[in-house]
Amino acid sequence: METEQIRRVPEDADVTRADSLAREIFSGLANKWALLIINALGTRTLRFTELRTEVEGISHKMLTQTLRGLERDGVVHRTVYATVPPRVDYRLTEAGEALRETVNGMCAWTRRYLDEIEAARRRFAGQDRGAPQGQQPG
Repeated sequence: METEQIRRVPEDADVTRADSLAREIFSGLANKWALLIINALGTRTLRFTELRTEVEGISHKMLTQTLRGLERDGVVHRTVYATVPPRVDYRLTEAGEALRETVNGMCAWTRRYLDEIEAARRRFAGQDRGAPQGQQPG
């Protein structure tokens, strides 16, 4: 008779634990700027200014902070060239490319359900949040 082995998730790999490394990593990656940077890099190498142009609306400071976090977590590789002025390139690592597949899936999901999400938001905005469910304000 075969018994199924239940593997315990190491505490640091458990995203449900507030003090886990996995949650820290998840929090750093699960923000709009990180996702947009990962999407913008795709399969190419970009310079800082090119990234800033690609990710519309991101400030210099936020791009710097997000890139540092992505580099720290091994998602982005940074190459500095000793030129005047210095040239810095960014590209996805193998882990970043694997994560990009998930990001692409999220982008596809957003495109697929955009109309339904917009309709739900309109309904939500039109509701009186204090009224019992099923009753509209009168």
